[in-house]
Formats: sequence, structure tokens, C-alpha cells
Amino acid sequence: MALVTLITGCSTGIGFETARLMAERGYRVYATMRNPQVGAAALEEAAKAAGATIEVAQLDVTDQASVDRCVAAILEAEGRIDVLVNNAGLGELRPLELTTDEETRRIFDTNVFGPLRLIRAVLPGMRERRSGTIVNVSSVAGRIGAFGQTLYCGSKHALEAISEGLAIEVRAFGIRVAIIEPGLFNTPIIGKAIGALSGDPASPYAAVERRIAGIYAAGAAAGQHPRTVAEAIEHAVSTDAPRLRYPVGVDATVFLDGRANLTDEEWVEFGAPMSDEEFWALFAKTFPMPTA
Repeated sequence: MALVTLITGCSTGIGFETARLMAERGYRVYATMRNPQVGAAALEEAAKAAGATIEVAQLDVTDQASVDRCVAAILEAEGRIDVLVNNAGLGELRPLELTTDEETRRIFDTNVFGPLRLIRAVLPGMRERRSGTIVNVSSVAGRIGAFGQTLYCGSKHALEAISEGLAIEVRAFGIRVAIIEPGLFNTPIIGKAIGALSGDPASPYAAVERRIAGIYAAGAAAGQHPRTVAEAIEHAVSTDAPRLRYPVGVDATVFLDGRANLTDEEWVEFGAPMSDEEFWALFAKTFPMPTA
């Protein structure tokens, strides 16, 4: 029996590739997005080319009524939801002092409260059936408090903590929770994130913005394809040896190991006064990226 799978944020990037891959592998996929008029046709065509079928549904994770309508419609059509993939997210770059309450609410509403709305909506059915999988797409930023993206890191740290606690709460009901932690992948979110920076050379945080933009630009140039993340998500659902966390990408382990090898005080020293040349030398020493 095909697993009924609800995936959020499927118009581009990781969500798009996850919906396509899981449909190809026989899952009954409901690919959701805020605006199907923009993203549905490309996804349906990609699935068709692979000999698969995808159901596209409208869902705004920041709107409880939208969540309720979408989940109710799937339950009415299928009778159950076996897999939830919380992928929809925002990834803006901004030093904390330059952020606003409005930006904070938008990021946390999408990255934290959005997954919470979906989890609460699917858990009763999963609990009654004593089976199900909830996959939350986090980031290596969920494990590292990085400069220039404090709100994003904060939201992903929150999602990681929620996921870890949830995994314990639902273990007795046969429900699996998995946290996916991608590094930097070549998706539209990178361009949007860099575009959110002020680029003002007179900003007191000009060096922070310049350096975080450089890190993200290098990540985009590395060209890691989001299908790699889709593969990790499908593996987390189907494996007989599940783990809680899945770092994904050639840079993910480098970032996580590099940070783990530093004391907190050494990590804070990345913000000390220094030239760009000194910064990039320190960065390369701490996070030695593979060359091939």
C-alpha cells in the first residue's frame, strides 16, 4: 500500500525534488504550496515525465485555516496521512540589530509555527493507527549559531529542539521523527537570502554581511543539487535503521565538525576585528571544504 505523504513548500528546490522523487518511488504524494498557479505545472510535468503522479494542493503553513482545510481534504480522500514532510521555510540573512519584529514573526511563523500546525493536525490519526513518520527539514544552522543569520538560526534551533522532544513523546505510538540538516544547496532560497542583505558599505555590520554573503555564494557555486536532500528524506522514511538526525551535503559534516572542534570562545572570535583576508584564512582552516 502506497504511503500517503504530505509535503510542504513544493514549488521549488528541496520540496520540488522531494515530491518528484517520492512519487517516482511509489508514494502517494500530496505536494503543497502557497500558490499552485505558480509552481504546480512544472512539478506535475516533471512527475509525468518520470511516469509518476502527484496531487498538488494549496497550503499556506502560516494560516491555520489553510492547514485544516488541506489536511481534512487529504483525510477525506485517502483516509490517512502516513508521512508528513515539513519543508516550507524562509532563510533570510540579516544581523540581529537590523531585523524587525515583523521579519522575526514571519520567519518563526513559517519555520517553527508552520511545522507545529501540521504536526498537530496529523498526529491524532498517526497516533490512533500507531504508525507514521514526521520529517522536519532543518539545517546545519539548526546546530550552529552563525553570524549574519541569527533569526534563521534561532528558528531552526527551535525546530530541532521541538523535533527531539517530539520524537520521545511519540515513540510509544510507533511514530518516527527525523530531522534533516542540509548544508548549502543550490536552491532559490540562497538567492533570496543574499538579496535580503542591505549591501550598505556604511553599515556597522558591513563586514558581517559581506562575509556571510560570500559563504552563501560559495555554497551556491558548489552546485549541490537539492535532489540529494530529497534522497535523504526518502531514506529517513523508508530505512529499517532510523536515526534522529541526518546531516546532508558535502559541507554539512565539515560545518558541524568544524564548529564542534572549537570552544564557544573560539567561535565568538570569528567576529573579532580582522581583515577579510584574515577572516577567510581562519574560515578555511576551521572548515576545510573538499576540493572534489
